[in-house]
Parts: sequence; structure tokens; C-alpha cells
Amino acid sequence: MSPTLGCRFCGALLRESFCNLGMSPLSNSFVSADALQNAEPFYLLHPRVCTNCFLVQLPEYESPQQIFSEYAYFSSYCDSWLAHSKAYALAMTDRFRLNDKSRVIEIASNDGYLLQYFKDQNIPVLGIEPAANVAEIARQRDIPSWVRFFGVELATELASQGLHADLLLGNNVLAHVPDINDFVAGMAIALKPTGVITMEFPHLLQLIQRNQFDTIYHEHFSYLSFTTVETIFATHGLVLFDVEELTTHGGSLRIYARHRQDESKPVSARVIDMREREITSGLRTLATYAAFAEGVRETKRTLLAFLIECQRKGKRVVGYGAPAKGNTLLNYCGIREDFVEYTVDRSPHKQGRYLPGTRIPIYEPARIAQTKPDYVLILPWNIRDEIVDQMAHIREWGGKFVIPIPRVEIFA
Repeated sequence: MSPTLGCRFCGALLRESFCNLGMSPLSNSFVSADALQNAEPFYLLHPRVCTNCFLVQLPEYESPQQIFSEYAYFSSYCDSWLAHSKAYALAMTDRFRLNDKSRVIEIASNDGYLLQYFKDQNIPVLGIEPAANVAEIARQRDIPSWVRFFGVELATELASQGLHADLLLGNNVLAHVPDINDFVAGMAIALKPTGVITMEFPHLLQLIQRNQFDTIYHEHFSYLSFTTVETIFATHGLVLFDVEELTTHGGSLRIYARHRQDESKPVSARVIDMREREITSGLRTLATYAAFAEGVRETKRTLLAFLIECQRKGKRVVGYGAPAKGNTLLNYCGIREDFVEYTVDRSPHKQGRYLPGTRIPIYEPARIAQTKPDYVLILPWNIRDEIVDQMAHIREWGGKFVIPIPRVEIFA
């Protein structure tokens, strides 16, 4: 598929580079043992920034149907994410007085990891999840799930059946849609006149300031700032009336949106503060984006220098986790089994397979205790505390942890 040359929101020609991470496979396209001899498709991983609306974006090399219809990520295997989701459900129920007459609809509902907490409170729920294998797990939990992609067509169908949302939510999905106008327009259709939308997404400001280039991969079509999202929502008749900063995924935003006509929810001071902070931090200035690439290159040099030194000293390095961000890091740096022997992951859906591109094997976490490596490279650094707690026993043989982002850090 030929990459588009126009901004996916405003249509302006994309000329300015953000950073060039070279060629990389789809980050969640794990390789089975019987496919190891087969070639993988690689695509250019080179996001650009729109000089008109400042949306950072990748072209659509592969369709969402190709990427998401069968998916390897199951949210329920992360304890800290479950705790985050439960706290969210309780907070939203209290803040917006949700009850058994309300309806909560989640877009990209995965395996029911979040909706289960609304269901526990007897609040009617509906999940929209394009990956049939993942949605089946939610259905086994008695969480109604439609296997569909969300947009104007589906929203119109929901509305025709009277299935409007009091709370319409999507966590880490807004970045995954190539047609962002169709997606946001659909949310306006599916929302009740006095309903609320919440969306969580990694904050572009944190990506830049903390050198989080590994969160760039083909499944993420867009990299979002508050001010750009505010402009997109306003175009479709939606007002952002509140915003929260979250620690998830290395620094995320949770935005709150309503219909323009709904004046019962005034715009908070946090919205004004966030607008001003993004402007002060340079997110409306092209020089900020141009300067990002050098920090990316320095991280590559530092990580490779550490791994080369480990090899020279006969030290063994393994990975923990098989996240999409880890695959971006490993492929960009050219790290394969000669540097990282294997990685482990709690998800049985990944165990026994191989990382895309690098072909590093994935085992269950118990393998680390069996092989006693010198270093464990934590690929999902955003949940480092959870992993360090789980793997605290590596200290028994003198093992140490390595964090690659925002800079290489080694600790016991």
C-alpha cells in the first residue's frame, strides 16, 4: 500500500521529519516456529509532523484489518493496568453518577479487562473490539462485544438501535486509527446529548521530553498532543472540558469531551493550563520536532556500547517482556540473539513464538531463574516497578536490571 503524503487530519502536505527509525516489521506480528524460514515484510518507520496542525504521524502501510483483526495483546496480563482500569471505573461511576440505567461503551475493549469493573456495579456495558480472538475472551466473561472497527458507519448503527453512550471511552486506541476524522465523527454520533467521552493516549510531550521513541511503531498511526486533539475534536462538534495527566505508558493524558451544545460541563482550568504548557514547551514550533532525532541516535549508541561490552566480558543478557515498544527498540538498534539470548513474557499467547524482525525467542518467565543471566533488559519499561518486584530473585545470583529508556540505566 502506498503511503499517503497528506496529513490524515487536515490534508496538508507532509514535509517535515520527526525521526527516521529505518525499516521495521509490524511490532505485534510475532513469528511462529514453523515460519522461521519465511521472510517478513518490513516497512519504513519514519514519522513526520504536519506543519499546519502539528499532528505527528505515520503513513498507513498496512490496513487496520491486517494489523488488528487477529491480535496478540491481551490487557489482562498486566496487573498494574488492571488496577488502573478498576480505579478508572470507580472514579467515572462516582463522578458522572452512572447506574443501572446508564450505558458504558468501550472502543477497543480488548478482553474485557476494563468493562468487567462496570459490569460488577450492574452498569450495562458494550465492547467494540476488532480482534475476534481477543473479543471471544470478553464474551466468555459475559461482556457483550461486537467484533467491528469503530467509525461513522458503526456509530450510526448503534444510534439506530438506541445504543447511545452515557460514557464512551477508549484507552490507547485514538493513536491506532488511520482515519481519525471518521473515528471522532463516529464518537459524536454514538454519544448521548449529555454524555461524556474519555480517551487515554500517550502524550506527545512526554514522548519528546523523555526520549520515548520506542513507542513509535506502525500500529500507532498518530502521536498526539492535547492541542492537536482539541482541534480535531472541535472540528466534529466536541469540546474538551477536562484533562488529567497519567503515569501510564510513560506519561499519558486522559481527556474528557462533550457535545458543544452541552453547557452543563464547564471547561476546567486544567484545560487552559495544558494548552499553555504545550505552547511553552515548544509543541507549536517545528524546531522542537527537528531536535528529537539526535537523542534517539544517542540512545542507540549507548545501548549498543553496553551490549558489546557485555559480550566482550562474557556476560549474559536476556529480555523481559515482548511489547510492541520493545520490538521497535530492538529492530532500530539491530539487536538480535547475539546480544539478547531470549526474552520472557507472562502471556501464553506469546510464549513459544519469536519477536518480529529480530527472531529472539520468547519463553515463560521461569526460564530466567533456570538460566541465571547477568542482566535482564526490561523492554516494557513503563511497568518497570511491577517487573522488578516479580523478578527480585535475580539479585540472589548477582543479576541486575537494565532500563533502555529514556537513557540506559543499570541497577540491582
